[in-house]
Amino acid sequence: MEDTESPATKKPKLSEQSEGKSDPMEDESVKNDSDWEESCSTTSTPTVDDNVSRSDTPTNVLRKGRGKSRKAKKAKLAYKCTNYVKEDHGQPLFGVQICPFYYKESQAIIFATVGSNRVTIYECQKEGKIKLLQSYCDANMEENFYTCAWTYDEVTRQPMIAVAGLRGIIRIISPVSMQCIKHYTGHGHSVNELKFHRTKPSLMLSVSKDHSLRLWNIQTDTLVAIFGGVEGHRDEVLSADFNAEGTRIVSCGMDHSLKIWKLDQEEIHKVIQDSYLYNASKNDRPFKTAKIHYPEFSTRDIHRNYVDCVRWLGDLVLSKSCENCIVCWKPGTIFSRLEDITPSISNVTVLHKFQYHQCDIWYMRFSIDYWQKVLALGNQVGRLFVWDLAVEDPVKARLSTLTHPKCTSAIRQTSMTRDGNLLISVCDDGTLWRWDRTR
Repeated sequence: MEDTESPATKKPKLSEQSEGKSDPMEDESVKNDSDWEESCSTTSTPTVDDNVSRSDTPTNVLRKGRGKSRKAKKAKLAYKCTNYVKEDHGQPLFGVQICPFYYKESQAIIFATVGSNRVTIYECQKEGKIKLLQSYCDANMEENFYTCAWTYDEVTRQPMIAVAGLRGIIRIISPVSMQCIKHYTGHGHSVNELKFHRTKPSLMLSVSKDHSLRLWNIQTDTLVAIFGGVEGHRDEVLSADFNAEGTRIVSCGMDHSLKIWKLDQEEIHKVIQDSYLYNASKNDRPFKTAKIHYPEFSTRDIHRNYVDCVRWLGDLVLSKSCENCIVCWKPGTIFSRLEDITPSISNVTVLHKFQYHQCDIWYMRFSIDYWQKVLALGNQVGRLFVWDLAVEDPVKARLSTLTHPKCTSAIRQTSMTRDGNLLISVCDDGTLWRWDRTR
C-alpha cells in the first residue's frame, strides 16, 4: 500500500446494499435470533500468539495418560453482544467515542460514530437497546470523517463534539443546538485524530497527514502551538494522546516513529495561558502561535511499520503497528523516570507485547477505559480482543476474545464507558456493535 492513499482507499470493497431502504439506520437486533446465543467470550493466559513456533524438545511432546488434564481458566472479563445497528450509508465507520461526562448510573450513556460525511449520535438504553438521537450530515459529499472527540463548554457546561477527516476541516458540533457552531482550518491535509486535554476541556489536539500536530484553544478560537518541523514527524501523523496529568503528548505516524512532546515547559505554559486571555475583537494582530520543533524524546526502535495508535498507560506507553501486537514500553531504562528523560536519551525498554492475530492492516485503533483497567482492540475479521489490565504485572494480563457470527468486517475502533462495563465497536461495513459486560 502506498503512503499517499487515505485510510478510505485502503479498505476492502464493500458489498452492495439492498435497494429500497429508507430508514436512517437498520436495527438488525432480534432477541429471538439464535445468532445472539452464538456470541461468545473465550479466554487465554498469558497473551501469546498461537502461531509462535515452539522448540521441538522432548519436554513439549504430549504424552497420553500421564498427569491430570488441566481445566481451562474462566475469563475474568466476559462480554455479551446485546445489539448491533447498521447505518444506511453502508460506508466504513472509522471512529466511535462514548461521551465521558457521566458519573451516575441514572445518567444516559451517549456515544457518537463517524463515517462517510456523517456524524451520528446514539443513546444506550436498558436491555441492550440503542436509540438514534440525531445525525449531522456534512454539506460536502466528498468529506469522509475519520475521528471524533467529546468535550464541553467551560462556560455553559454543555457537551460538544469535535469531528474531522479527509478535508482537514475541524468542526465543533453542539448536540444541544443541533448544529455546527465552529470550524477550524489550518492543516494542509486530512486530520487523522482529535484529542482533548484531560483537565483543560478547551484545549484540543489534532494530528494530520501534513506531518504536524496542532494545539487549539476552542474557547478563544486560537491556534496555540504547532508541533513539527526540524525534529518532527517525517510522514503522516496517525495518532496522539495526552497523559493523565496533561503535561506531555505522545505521537506516532507513518515514519515508524514515536515522539514525546513536553507541555509543562515555560514557553508552552505561557502561550497556553495567553491563549485564554486573547480576544480577537480587541487585538489588531493575530495570536502568536508557538512553533515547537524539538520533541523531548523520539524513537524508531519499537515498530518496523506504520504506527497507527498510541496511548498512555500511566507513565508507560502502549503503541501498535501492523505487526499483530500492542507493545507496552517506556523511554530509557526500566528505572528511568519520565521526568528525567532528555532528547539525548534514545534507548527504550519494552516491558510486554499483547499478542493477537489477523490485524495486519493499518488504521485499526485500540481503546482503554478511564481507569486504565481494560484494553480493547478489534481485528480485520470482526473479532474483539479484550485484556484485563487490573494486574500488577502486564505479563499476567488475561485475554478474552469476543466473537459474533454476523460480525465479520474489520473493526476500526472501540470505545468503553468509564468503568469498562459497556463497549462499542464500529466496522468497515457500516455496523456498530454493543457489548455489555457480564462479569
